[in-house]
This record gives sequence, C-alpha cells and structure tokens, in this order.
Amino acid sequence: MAYVTLTNITVLDNPTAFTNPFQFEVTFECAHALEDGAEDESRDQILEEVLVGPVPVGTNKFVFQSDPPNSDMIPEEDKVGVTVVLVTCSYRGKEFVRVGYYVNNDYADPYLLENPPARVDITKLQRNILADKPRVTRFPIDWSPSGGAENQPRDMIDDEELMKAAAQLDHNYTDIVIDGDAGSEENMDEDIDLEEEDDEDDEAEEDLEDEEQDQDQDQDQDVDMEDDGDITVEDAE
Repeated sequence: MAYVTLTNITVLDNPTAFTNPFQFEVTFECAHALEDGAEDESRDQILEEVLVGPVPVGTNKFVFQSDPPNSDMIPEEDKVGVTVVLVTCSYRGKEFVRVGYYVNNDYADPYLLENPPARVDITKLQRNILADKPRVTRFPIDWSPSGGAENQPRDMIDDEELMKAAAQLDHNYTDIVIDGDAGSEENMDEDIDLEEEDDEDDEAEEDLEDEEQDQDQDQDQDVDMEDDGDITVEDAE
C-alpha cells in the first residue's frame, strides 16, 4: 500500500512568458505517518526540487515553483516547438510517481509566427503547458522504515531516463502503473488487441449491411447500429 498518493497537480500561470517561473500546485494524501521527515528548512525550496516535511496524515498541498530553463543550454533549433516538463515525487530517494506534460514554446505575436527572426528571441516566446492531458507513471517502492537502508538519494534524472519518460507520453494511457515484473508493454498489447477487435466489429457490421441490402433490394430499410468503438480508460489506482 502506498503511504503517499498524489491526487492532483494544477498548473499555475499558464500560458505564460518563456522567462517566467514554472509553478505547480501539488495535492497529495498521506495515509501513514512517514519516518525520517525532512528537517532542513534551508532546503525547503531550491531551483529544481523541494523537500516537504514533516508530512502529517491527511490531505497536504503546496506550490512548487522553479526558474525557467536556461535558454543558453538549449540548442537554437529546439527553443521553439514542443518539449516535455516532468514533475517527479520521491521518498527517501526512491521515485514513486512521475507526471509529464507536453509544453509548446512559440511566439504569441502573429507577425512573429509568420516571420520568425533568424535568432530566437526568448523574451517574445510564450510557454503553453498542455495542463489537461498529464501522463502519470506510478512506481512501487518500499515505504516501510526497514526499507530505508537501500533507498539512497540519487542524482537528478539523466538524459536516458528523460528520453524514456518522454516516450511514455506517447502511450494512450492517462495513468501508467509500473507493477514489478508486469511492464507497460503488456498494457500496450491489450490496447492494440482492443483496436483490432473494433476493426473486426466494423467489418462485421459492413458485411451485415451488404447482406441485408441484397435480401431487401425493393424495400427501404433503416438500420440503426450502436457504436461500440469508444473505449473509456479509467485511471488506475
């Protein structure tokens, strides 16, 4: 059982200028008292990460704010267009949930959209986070106090992990659960099978219509068919 469950993230100040800070309002439920809560208030908030604690049982909420990316470290050709922002939550150095958003950076001025300058002017760029379509990945971790010995702090996400996370955003799942040996590929196979079943149903419906038309050539006939192609995927808990 997860001691902490992320229940909501609200993107604040969106859309906004490229040079403005990122702001996320994070809400989570704490179902069990946590051991080793953060006590160093000097590290409550830094540029890329924030330590929250001690965390009481119940609903908790805070606003996470970070500086915008350093434009000098972004290749010129990547400053305009679609990118990804990730919000990760960890306990004792172990990541238990990751929320990813698509981000579009482009000029807000219609003239600059049609006539972009040779060198990107980041002061004119607008950042728009696709806030209503997050991609959530959950990871099982050991929440017990005895599991703390092996949960050593780790560095920030490296390039390889970032690429994997970005690839996950292409999946058709609002909530992806990493469940031990059962990877997301199995879920992807299920999605493909469902699509194939929909195609088979559509072909069967077409054959049925052709057969009825052949049998009743001299009669007008209304055929009402129910569309079963829509699949609702609920968030996994």
